[in-house]
Amino acid sequence: MTAVTIALPKGALLKETVLRLQQLGIDFGAFLESSNRLLRLSDRSGRYEGLLVRAQDVPVYVAYGQAQVGVVGFDVLQEKQLPVAQVADLGFGYCRMSVAVKGDSPYRQVQDLPAHCRVASKFVTCARLYFDELQLPVELISLYGSVELAPLTGMAEAIVDLVSSGRTLRENGLVEIATIYDSTARLIAHPLSYRLGRNGLHPLLQQIQSLSATGSGASRTS
Repeated sequence: MTAVTIALPKGALLKETVLRLQQLGIDFGAFLESSNRLLRLSDRSGRYEGLLVRAQDVPVYVAYGQAQVGVVGFDVLQEKQLPVAQVADLGFGYCRMSVAVKGDSPYRQVQDLPAHCRVASKFVTCARLYFDELQLPVELISLYGSVELAPLTGMAEAIVDLVSSGRTLRENGLVEIATIYDSTARLIAHPLSYRLGRNGLHPLLQQIQSLSATGSGASRTS
């Protein structure tokens, strides 16, 4: 039987993903070791292979069939807009996609923002879809880090960013004025593989879903 390849996300979702797979006897614990430099490994049974990739790349590997299964945040799925089968909400890694402004800003709801104002974000696709739905034209500025600085320096009136506790916003004098959506870890699969259910894929997906339904509770990212 050909091994089922699972794409695991580096970062905040990795530990919980590894722990849940270990409950099924699929051990990719080496990915959690600080000395690990491996990006690809097989479990002891040889039935499963793990790929350790950036979270943003998980749906890419799944969509192109290099992995049959993956775990990734809903925010990444919304941003990438790739053709993958969304199998289940795994209930951990909670955060939210929010619109935020400076604390002394006159804008207290999204509808207050002026047309063609500047909005900075690492999630340009999500931001564009959101403002298009509101029929509010804005100029989007793509940033890859410290997006909170954009309104503080006057480069933008607002930001769209992923928020967990909200501590970073508060400590930098920003306030949320809208939540676009809530995000948690999602179980995804390659569409054709999911449809055909080869190599025992369906039982594996059902087992992972059952852990989500009964399991360890929703852990929140920091």
